[in-house]
Amino acid sequence: MDGPPAFLLSIDGAGVAAASDFPVIDPATGEPFARAPDATEAHLNQAVAAARRAFANWRDTDSDGRREAMKGFAAAIRAEREPLAALLTREQGKPLAAARREVEAAAERIAGMAALDIGGGYLREGPSGPVRLDYVPMGVVGVIAPWNAPLILAMQMVAQALAAGNAVVVKPSPFTPLSTLRLGEIAARTLPPGLVNTLSGGNDLGQWMTGHPGIDKIAFVGSTATGKKVMAAAADSLKRVSLELGGNDAAIVLDDADLDAVAPRLFASAFINSGQICMAVKRVFAQAPIADALAEALAVLARKARVGGGFDPDVELGPVQNQPQFTKVMALIQDARDRGGRFLAGGMAFDRPGYFIAPTIVTGLREGTRLVDEEQFGPVLPILSFDSDDEAVMRANATRFGLGASVWSGDQARAEALARRLEAGTVWINAHGGAAPDLPFGGFKESGIGRGMGVAGLRSYAEIRVMHGAGGA
Repeated sequence: MDGPPAFLLSIDGAGVAAASDFPVIDPATGEPFARAPDATEAHLNQAVAAARRAFANWRDTDSDGRREAMKGFAAAIRAEREPLAALLTREQGKPLAAARREVEAAAERIAGMAALDIGGGYLREGPSGPVRLDYVPMGVVGVIAPWNAPLILAMQMVAQALAAGNAVVVKPSPFTPLSTLRLGEIAARTLPPGLVNTLSGGNDLGQWMTGHPGIDKIAFVGSTATGKKVMAAAADSLKRVSLELGGNDAAIVLDDADLDAVAPRLFASAFINSGQICMAVKRVFAQAPIADALAEALAVLARKARVGGGFDPDVELGPVQNQPQFTKVMALIQDARDRGGRFLAGGMAFDRPGYFIAPTIVTGLREGTRLVDEEQFGPVLPILSFDSDDEAVMRANATRFGLGASVWSGDQARAEALARRLEAGTVWINAHGGAAPDLPFGGFKESGIGRGMGVAGLRSYAEIRVMHGAGGA
């Protein structure tokens, strides 16, 4: 390679070149457009050592000092919104407007988490005097981020770790490493050296992180299958883990819902980021009297949606992000077709370069079909009919996932009664999707371990220490 590489690892506040690299694919073309540095185990060791040194000072920085430093980091990200968004669109595929929103949301996660108070303090008097509870930072947190919303999800984990007093080593997905590497450069300029270290690499890097004795906690967002591997690898050293995993979110639409109002909001919730969002609607249960009308209304929206490269200002939906995911989604479509699914819209890939799948609405399926039972993570939505409220709740809960769910109805009391019976970490009424730094988010069952964001998330990045006789209220 002639001249300095375009992208560097960030270790101890400095850019570091790697001897080898790997291609990054533009999902709108299916072709490589850049190369990312491939970190070695030696790079990881250097990053962990740097993080350990930075932690020694950061843990003793008071909350106001941490807050101001993190606010400066967030402001620096906002100042570079346009180049970051363009790079994110190129590597992830989402429309540029959505990429801009993601950059803003990443900054908001940092500033929002910095504003929270982790709590603790005096509990009561004990035999040895006052008893207090402290939340003690763990040390070095390894952050492993996914490819669907790489900046938001990496930064919400980084923000929680920093706000709780830890230092961080970040690994972005090898499918979308570049914009996160740029964030690493911004962190290196605006935060103490070594506090945030950013390394790109493949599966080996993730395995080295989960097994590294100098990393005290792994924070992971991604698939359930990979989350289980992370948890198993962390068990050898009893590393703490936070796992935000997959979802198969059900939306229950009752027969008293206003379909003209519901259909556009439901479509947006299901097809945001071309369906590549953990909390997106993955299954729609529509009560029998309105099921056909709702399915057709969604199909009309699917047929009208403009799909294409993210730099086209009129595009609403981009490509599936990578070839393996494209292949999986197409296999789910074929399985649905083989099992008698009726395709009201889509059902095929576009005949063009890149990983484009037409927005798809399919009816006539039941449980036992892959598209119903699995998380599709793509622009395909099954519409399932039900009769009674009890049946809807039973079928919505009949899944190994439990991330999110929603109920849509014109009767608030009826909707709330159903919502309370749904086995999911977040339940919406007449809405679906959305998260905020002050609200905990996570799942039941195989959708994860622990909660992210909110005070509950912040505390998951600290150990609890109870101290006797250390001071009064």
